Amino acid sequence: MMKRHWLKVARVSSLMLLGLGAVTTTASAQVVQVTRADARHAVGFNLGYFMVKGADARPDQCFTGDDDCDTLIANLRATDPLLFEIDDFNSVTFGGEWLYAVSNYLETGVGVGYYRRTVPSVYAFLEHPGGAEIAQDLKLRMVPITATVRFLPVGRGGPVEPYIGGGVGFINWRYSESGEFVDSSDGTTFGATYKADGTAVGPVLLGGIRFPAGDAFTVGAELRWQKAEGDTNSVESQLLGNKIDLGGTSINFTMHVRF
Repeated sequence: MMKRHWLKVARVSSLMLLGLGAVTTTASAQVVQVTRADARHAVGFNLGYFMVKGADARPDQCFTGDDDCDTLIANLRATDPLLFEIDDFNSVTFGGEWLYAVSNYLETGVGVGYYRRTVPSVYAFLEHPGGAEIAQDLKLRMVPITATVRFLPVGRGGPVEPYIGGGVGFINWRYSESGEFVDSSDGTTFGATYKADGTAVGPVLLGGIRFPAGDAFTVGAELRWQKAEGDTNSVESQLLGNKIDLGGTSINFTMHVRF
């Protein structure tokens, strides 16, 4: 009887092991390894250099009754001009974005960036009685929030992923001038701060290339162009120009994590 009992236990154990092996084999066959091409979502970070639109491309119809007058150009062409260069506003920019792969060749994205630059200036032809310069700080800050679409001509998941795209940017901005200024009516010097802020909307174009680094990461470079103008409301802000051109081009290093 004891021998039959152990034979029965052995048979049941063998059947259980065979069943467990079959289930494990089936489950393993159903597992699909996720690759970088299968991941739909990605979180990205970028660090780059933003170059503002040059002087020759900015609205310059100042002091002619035309409303199209850029504040920076107005400062350079005033009766008592300030001494600085438009290119002095070029500076570092950084940001982040979230991407979603609609298909193997199409991505949508939402991102936010940050740029801030303080440019020192002085009056070009005026100074204090003792010869000291009359100085100001010109500050420009931009926080662009963008919605974009990217087209990948060779698809996702390959050794190289070039892309082009575009979208719309909502640029929160603030511009200020603080320091010493000269009253044109009597030549006296006084301290003051003039400022304007708002949100401008405009198109965004971009193009770049990504190189996958493993299944989860990509690194690359991107060229991005934006166009927008802010209304400085010169009557209220007392800035010389009634607009400020927020357009420019940035060259960015990018990194994304896919999941």
